[in-house]
Amino acid sequence: MREALHKPVVELLVISVTSPMLVGIYEKGRLLETFLYDEKTSKALPPLLHQVRYNYHLKSLFYAKGPGSFMAIKVTYVMLKTFSIALNIPLYATDAFAFNGNQPIKAIGTSCFVKRNGEIVIEKECESTDGRFTLPQQIDYELFVDETEPLYILPAV
Repeated sequence: MREALHKPVVELLVISVTSPMLVGIYEKGRLLETFLYDEKTSKALPPLLHQVRYNYHLKSLFYAKGPGSFMAIKVTYVMLKTFSIALNIPLYATDAFAFNGNQPIKAIGTSCFVKRNGEIVIEKECESTDGRFTLPQQIDYELFVDETEPLYILPAV
């Protein structure tokens, strides 16, 4: 019990819309530790959450709610929402464009997601989807909202 009192109080940010999955641990909003995973979210996230829970006291959770990999976003949401409820800590979300400089995000085939005038749409035949996401050095709390359901933007079949 005494050991639990000395755990650093941190926030967790997960970007799992594409591979690799990025996870940042933040203390007072500043990046403290970074994790990078090439495995599927369903394989990488559970042990990471266990490790974080064991080593830190979680204050809040943040994640990129899409667009991107449908399954990775869904798995991330379910796991973080479960943690949020079980630990009674808030979950916040923002779109993934906040972490890639508003560049196109790969969708299906040669299409991509783009954000124009605050609206996310799918474009066909994208020339470039760099796919580089980065964890911010400082969490910009104003980017995040408590409407955390994933952005499931799927093209018409």
